[in-house]
Amino acid sequence: MSQPSQSLEAWVPRSLVEIPAGSPLPQVNGDGLTPMTLRWSDGHLHAPEPLPEHASSPKTLIMPRLADPHVHLDKAFSWADHPNRIGTYDGAMAANLREHQTRTHQAVLQRGQRALEQACSSGLRALRSHVDSLGDGAECSWNALLELRDRWQNRIELQLVALLPLDYWSTSEGCQFARWVASVGGLLGGVPVSHSAGPRLRDQLRALIALAEDLGCGIDLHLDESDRDPAAGLVQLLAALQDQSVSIPITCSHLSSVGLLPVPDRQRLGERMAGQGLCVVALPLTNAWLLARQPGVTPTTRPLAPIRCLQRSGVCVAVGCDNVADPWYPAGGFDPITLMAQSLPLAQLAPWQRLGLAPFTTAAAELMGLRWDGLLRKGAPADLMILEASSWSEALMLPTNRSILIAGHSWTTPTR
Repeated sequence: MSQPSQSLEAWVPRSLVEIPAGSPLPQVNGDGLTPMTLRWSDGHLHAPEPLPEHASSPKTLIMPRLADPHVHLDKAFSWADHPNRIGTYDGAMAANLREHQTRTHQAVLQRGQRALEQACSSGLRALRSHVDSLGDGAECSWNALLELRDRWQNRIELQLVALLPLDYWSTSEGCQFARWVASVGGLLGGVPVSHSAGPRLRDQLRALIALAEDLGCGIDLHLDESDRDPAAGLVQLLAALQDQSVSIPITCSHLSSVGLLPVPDRQRLGERMAGQGLCVVALPLTNAWLLARQPGVTPTTRPLAPIRCLQRSGVCVAVGCDNVADPWYPAGGFDPITLMAQSLPLAQLAPWQRLGLAPFTTAAAELMGLRWDGLLRKGAPADLMILEASSWSEALMLPTNRSILIAGHSWTTPTR
């Protein structure tokens, strides 16, 4: 039986709403917002309707539920027991390894459940989590996260990436594990042991690409997460792709050191990346905390993926929160609006600009291959984030009050 329709008048980002052909052009304010009436029934939106000019201004701002393309659910909230107070990359790695050796199925299950509850309540509909996949804690991490993926499948889409040293994929054990990862719908990921390895790194990347291509499995790399050797890993990836025909999606996460290159060099690399169909996830919060660190010195140059330059080259670039209260970053949260607010001073991405909003919305959905691109149109899911705000400034002030709709129904975090 069809449900009665519901409606709400709200500000909507103009770049995220699809107006039916023949409808009057909507008014758009300086924040890039347009006043609309959104109606929905049976879990889906009706065609958006622009409000007439004489109508009173809405008091809410509506966004689609969003996606975070790079998180680490297996180690989230582990800082308390495994802190990295010196704040270095090496310190994070050492603390991470200690935590991994004592990791249990129950610990990952509890941390992941907490993270997904927070994510859902904050307005996320999909996450891509990298999973530490070598050593004592690997099996229990995968088992717990696969359990959570099934438990949350009607509320959040959870994608899982096997995070391993790149050279592991060239071993017989790596090939066998890759087949298992592909069988459970995961992606292959990796971290170069050294970005300065040159031809050796290129060979490792070629082997991984060939393996993933054979399995029809996407790739998501931790690449150039460094404050030195600018773009060393990216250059080797492009060289590895030069003579290969690749159909699988390849994502480059981090690319922090690429931002240290001169602008013309970034532009040339961006054009080559666009030609290969590479996508990028920038991770400003963790990288700003860990990289360019010197004792007693405030960093004035921060390695960060050159988001705008890559966008101009035609590369799909999204932004992720990365780490949450783990050895790699002591703060954070699975909240896309907070991520947008904290990215403002670091990446200068203004949400009232289409290219400033896209990394948190449509680009993230495209990079993750989600069924819904996030545009508010007739027939789209009534999966909405309703913010108590009438401008971007109000929306980004913390804390941000909001309500969440999943298939047109209000979502409330379950009590424990």
